Amino acid sequence: MLVLLAAGLLLTVASSRLFAADTANKEVTFSGMCVCAKCVLHETPECQNVLQVEKDGKTVNYYLAQNDTSKAFHDNICTTSGEKVTATGTVSEKDGKQVMTVSKIEPVK
Repeated sequence: MLVLLAAGLLLTVASSRLFAADTANKEVTFSGMCVCAKCVLHETPECQNVLQVEKDGKTVNYYLAQNDTSKAFHDNICTTSGEKVTATGTVSEKDGKQVMTVSKIEPVK
């Protein structure tokens, strides 16, 4: 009986890890304010896009990975108060921060 209970627990843990890994690679779309982490937030020594999204009454910062899509958009928000955007990409966590690798970023019209 104990062996069956242990086997069931192992299967539950393994399947939950597989599910988490599967959802981590799915693209999501968020709308929010895109600002510069250096010029507006004063959080980084170098310029980096940050997408600020309101979730459950709190602001969640998604630091955009430095890829071609993110870099091409940076001039729109650097040294300004930011711009409302819709961004699509995958989200991961690194060093306790949410990191979004965008495949698409557009101003909200």
